[in-house]
Amino acid sequence: MISMTIGEVVKATHGVLLSDESLQNETITSIETDSRSVLQGGLFIPLIGERLNGHEFIQKALENGAKATLTSQELNQYDSEKIYIRVEDTTKALGDLAKYYRKKFPIKFIAVTGSVGKTTTKDMISSVLAQKMNVIKTEGNFNNEIGLPLTLFRLDEKHDVCVLEMGMSSFGEIEYLGHIVEPQMAVITNIGDAHIETLGSYENILKAKCEIFETMSEDAQAILNGDNPLLRGLQQTLSQGMVYYGADDQFSYRAFEIETNGNQGVRCMIQTPIQTFRVQIPALGRHMVYAVLAATIVAEQFGMDGTQIAKGVEEFIPTKMRMNVVSEGDITILDDAYNANPQSMRAAIEVLAQSDSSYKVAILGDMFELGELAQMLHYGVGEYIANAGIDCLIAIGDLAKQIYEGASNCANLDLHYFKTKEEAETILPTLIKSRANILVKASRGMEFEDVVRMLQRYCLTS
Repeated sequence: MISMTIGEVVKATHGVLLSDESLQNETITSIETDSRSVLQGGLFIPLIGERLNGHEFIQKALENGAKATLTSQELNQYDSEKIYIRVEDTTKALGDLAKYYRKKFPIKFIAVTGSVGKTTTKDMISSVLAQKMNVIKTEGNFNNEIGLPLTLFRLDEKHDVCVLEMGMSSFGEIEYLGHIVEPQMAVITNIGDAHIETLGSYENILKAKCEIFETMSEDAQAILNGDNPLLRGLQQTLSQGMVYYGADDQFSYRAFEIETNGNQGVRCMIQTPIQTFRVQIPALGRHMVYAVLAATIVAEQFGMDGTQIAKGVEEFIPTKMRMNVVSEGDITILDDAYNANPQSMRAAIEVLAQSDSSYKVAILGDMFELGELAQMLHYGVGEYIANAGIDCLIAIGDLAKQIYEGASNCANLDLHYFKTKEEAETILPTLIKSRANILVKASRGMEFEDVVRMLQRYCLTS
């Protein structure tokens, strides 16, 4: 982060300086929302959440070295050597300050959103652009009204481009993030089942994702997955320039000759209006070509050629628990435990089915935020796995009982259901077979990284 004066902070947050006016020229060199992470000379922003009120930790943050703090509440004590700024709402102030800070950087900002694949696409774009530029990107799940501003505060003079993932669960959230960033490019990966509980329909999910375009200028660019029918229906409806990508030969950016290579990844040819080249994708699943295509469109805007793009693709590293391949001897664990919805479940099952393995196991858990459609959509995943060529299904969780039921008509599938992870642990040692591939996937709240750790423990003791 480059330093900001207290006067800039007051102006950006529409705040009131409670300390002496002579302190306006003092500078802060970092911004934190966690009192335990605050740095010497930093600004602490106390957020109010469902369980914790950051105002309770203001004194601790100041003791840990913070020079200044925001506050939306009256405080019991003030330190005359510290700086206090009163704001109406600390979360909004965080966003306002990030918007002000972002404008210090005359670089390109790229937004990535979608129901499925936004993290993978963000990581792929970043990996490709890193062949030519210094890239800053969203790390982990910092894709909301807290995480995105904190990502922007990591910007400094060395960065050439910023790639930001934008998540949402209801209307207005993408618009809020978009107004902070004002991106010059926006990628929408697809429109699917995620968040249908709160938004009610696919059309509403599309509408919520498209809020990003309301925050972009007319000379900005929309980059859309044309193989998704809802996104394809946006043709001629946006004021920004539109570029579609997909596997269909009608698109100017397309993938063809797609070949899966067991646990080694995917190979394909990429065709653009100006070049054709081959890529080797070091990640599993045919759906990975969509991330490559989006990255190719962005990269060509920066003058990159096929050789540079292919090298960036080869150096791609997925975010943790996003279809990470964990090898334990001749056992392969496909750790896709970060999150799940029906689309990503099917894609992960397809990856498992196409893997080079003599024994294929799917350990699947509940998918959240599906509302009244939850039971039907879980049952549909079960029906899908029944015809996928999998050897064993272990369903865990209340909703996952419907995955088990949906797959129950498959005579060749070894089926098991457990209500909890702890109950399921009893069967895990039996899965440690030579050349077994084991997929682990569920929504974030199920914490299926515990299952991955259990499997690794049994692999080590077998």
